[in-house]
Amino acid sequence: MNKEYHIIGLMSGTSLDGLDIVKCTFKKEVNWKFHLENFETIRYSRKWRNTLKNLHLKDKNTIKDIDKNYGEFLAKEVNEFIKRHNIHADYISSHGHTIFHDPANNFTLQIGDGKILSELTEMTTISNFRELDVDLNGQGAPLVPIGDLLLFPDYKYCLNLGGFANISKKREDKIVAFDICAVNFILNHLSNRINLEYDKEGTESRKGLVKQDLLRELNSLDFFEKEAPKSLGREWVESAVYPIIDKYNYSIIDKLRTFTEHIAVQIGMSLQNESVLVTGGGAFNKFLMERIELHSKSEIILPRSEIINFKEAIIFAFLGVLRLENINNCLSSVTGAKMDSCSGDIYKK
Repeated sequence: MNKEYHIIGLMSGTSLDGLDIVKCTFKKEVNWKFHLENFETIRYSRKWRNTLKNLHLKDKNTIKDIDKNYGEFLAKEVNEFIKRHNIHADYISSHGHTIFHDPANNFTLQIGDGKILSELTEMTTISNFRELDVDLNGQGAPLVPIGDLLLFPDYKYCLNLGGFANISKKREDKIVAFDICAVNFILNHLSNRINLEYDKEGTESRKGLVKQDLLRELNSLDFFEKEAPKSLGREWVESAVYPIIDKYNYSIIDKLRTFTEHIAVQIGMSLQNESVLVTGGGAFNKFLMERIELHSKSEIILPRSEIINFKEAIIFAFLGVLRLENINNCLSSVTGAKMDSCSGDIYKK
């Protein structure tokens, strides 16, 4: 296959940092090759951040309306991105923004109406990548490992630190991957309580003390005993993690410090004495990286900053390419589904 794909990838993560937009070129030679040409993070307005944060509490009709509004927002941002960078693309591949992720009850929802996105940009759009895998009794997550396998073949281990931590482990020509624990979903939540958007470089956490009783209780959550495949979402944080954090009367600084230690301990249990490619916003948290290095005894490899920031958006663009090629982009070895699948709804321009 010599076709070259010029495609825009869109990713909005659970940590609500903003909308990541990339323009990539993909081509299959012996292996898949990609070139990241343009990239930006569009910070959410306070209104959009609050809307996305609280949408799961709203009724069905409100969610439907916001699904359309968010699709219009994505289209506006894509059109402006194209104009700003004076670029051409043939396709859009959009993750959307996750509102519900509850695979145990066969339900996942990412908003950002693909049909509206396609109509307003006049570009063929691929979206809704998780639903089919959940219908096949899979976790619908993580979806990034197929990209780790095919786009980053030189790394045996890939660790992403976003709202949640997930890891991919390559074994011969197969890959096993799973969510490990919450990361920025909790760290940002705690930082917000002391009027910070996030704890830059882990500066606040570094000042705190590890509270052993809180750490023990966090580390003893049932999820950590489960075998892969397994995935996490907001629902788990709200039902299992927040109540533990909230019941202790410690300072926010000490809670940040203790949760940072919890993350490092859990990652250390999934990774020992290896070299690992680390991406996602958490990779910029210097204190967290020091603790992970200590607990995992692993060599941390940090790629250039645009790969740290935009790897997920690049891979979601790639999932769209695989969907257009009718190549499986969702792996049962990762999600636990009945079979591999080629996932994503295509809206032709």
